[in-house]
Amino acid sequence: MCEVSDTSSTTPHLRRARTYDEGGRGLLLVAQFAEHWGTRHSRHGKTVWAELSKDESAEFPAWDSL
Repeated sequence: MCEVSDTSSTTPHLRRARTYDEGGRGLLLVAQFAEHWGTRHSRHGKTVWAELSKDESAEFPAWDSL
């Protein structure tokens, strides 16, 4: 389990970053590698969580498919 929190109340959403965008790829990568992921809101912001596979032989997607 991996969790990242911040003080922003905006709900994150999946999007494809354009070639020259400097941001916007994080959640897409998390969704590609995690078995499950989601967000939890609180009075002080939000937490994005992800559950990674316990299977050490899990195959990662090819970079060109991202």
